[in-house]
Amino acid sequence: MFNIEEFEIVKKRALENHIPIIMDDTLEVLKEVLAKENPKRILEIGTAVGYSASCFARFTENACIIDTIELDEERAKEAIENVKNIGVSDRINIMIGNAVDILPTLNDSYDIVFIDAAKSKYSIFLEEGIRLVKNKGVILADNVLYKGYVMSDYNKHKQRTAVRHLREYIKEVTENPNLETKILEVGDGLAITKVTK
Repeated sequence: MFNIEEFEIVKKRALENHIPIIMDDTLEVLKEVLAKENPKRILEIGTAVGYSASCFARFTENACIIDTIELDEERAKEAIENVKNIGVSDRINIMIGNAVDILPTLNDSYDIVFIDAAKSKYSIFLEEGIRLVKNKGVILADNVLYKGYVMSDYNKHKQRTAVRHLREYIKEVTENPNLETKILEVGDGLAITKVTK
């Protein structure tokens, strides 16, 4: 039974502690994607406190299983506690460790892959996502416009690496003939990629 009160507490706490979670307008788009795709398996790269994984559980049927990977052990422990309190721990499997190491060990096939982790690794996550997603499956990548820097001539040192990697990601998903991509200006930028194998 999905506990909406606990869900709202997790959201409120994340916002108060400046933990990045899916923005509301991005979530509206994700709800539409989930309704259209009706996924049975979702892979999430970047659990944080379990808010987005709980959103996926909320907006999909009970048969849908969500596997999610989190690098930060403390955050992962918090996520495990949160999804238990929300009442969706039977549908969410949280793996603790570096996604770069974990992804190559996975051999399940997913309907949707959601990327929301280290910006500098998006191209690696894309490669693994293409391998793991089903034919005609969808890869979603959050924060691809990164405060608007990615599409501007922004070149400050502090964010330069993240911006460069995100530009590479966008180039790959828009130029690869097997990928059909829409970039939406919701939240901090969302890339929706349909994969044809």
